[in-house]
Amino acid sequence: MSRRRFFIPISLVLLFAAGNSAALAQDKGSVDPKPLPPLANPNDPKLAAKQLFARKVLPAKLPVQSIGSYSKGCVAGAEQMPLNGETWQVMRPSRNRYWGHPDMIALLKRLAAKAHKDAGWSGILVGDIGQPRGGPALSGHASHQIGLDADIWLTPMPDRKLSREEREETSAVMMVRDDRLDIDPKVFTPGHVLVIRDAAQEPSVQRIFVNAAIKKALCREAKGDRSWLSKIRPWWGHDYHFHIRMRCPSGSKTCEGQKDQEGGEGCSAADLAYWFKDEVLHPKPPAEPATPKPGLTLAQLPAECRKVLAAPNAKP
Repeated sequence: MSRRRFFIPISLVLLFAAGNSAALAQDKGSVDPKPLPPLANPNDPKLAAKQLFARKVLPAKLPVQSIGSYSKGCVAGAEQMPLNGETWQVMRPSRNRYWGHPDMIALLKRLAAKAHKDAGWSGILVGDIGQPRGGPALSGHASHQIGLDADIWLTPMPDRKLSREEREETSAVMMVRDDRLDIDPKVFTPGHVLVIRDAAQEPSVQRIFVNAAIKKALCREAKGDRSWLSKIRPWWGHDYHFHIRMRCPSGSKTCEGQKDQEGGEGCSAADLAYWFKDEVLHPKPPAEPATPKPGLTLAQLPAECRKVLAAPNAKP
């Protein structure tokens, strides 16, 4: 693997011990992250794999590979999204989730430049991509495991460099109306349509997840070639950010991808009806709290992920 220059802030030396809450765009990070304690028995076959992957602060010194599926896999030879660029800034760096397949990092840099050119934004705010070796995370995402998922804040980047405190504590802007039936026109602008369109028009992008109200707005506002709308999928949450998912790259032979979308634009009333049912918009809380799941074990991940965990660190 070629030698790369990595920026390793103090927060990665003192790895952030995240809780069990979902790591969504509005969840705050930590300006004073604490180290994860050593594992009493890292070879315990019942140990959740997330405990092992969360303790790796650098990528594996192995050839680049996305291994397994988006929610059950890992990544070798991951690349860092630089924390700062002319048209991007990385948010919540204390999570140490700004690593991905090199193709994803290149895509995000292209998208940042397009957001500046097409939408007039100063740039984009990049949320979670993945851990240095992918795999399950301690909190939040079920996916983001093979370096091919990334979250982009729907809040445009300001025209200045954010402080560390701002990156960890600033909340993303809610884009959906209080009644959940449509976007908030005071904050969701034509620029948002252009940025999401630019992402969807990337040939390597297979899906983009957004709140259903945002999908409805995109269907209403899209002009000209609308074929990119087929990639936009309504999904729970995603009202502060949108989620990019790439296809399996060539060369990643053990990567398990998904089928392309079917059914055209997905903009008909029938396509969207489910998402605006009252029981979906306002679900009733469960009678009893859900029992926390123990999480995937290393044995449940592809066998290659053992090699990824055992590999030496890529040199900073």
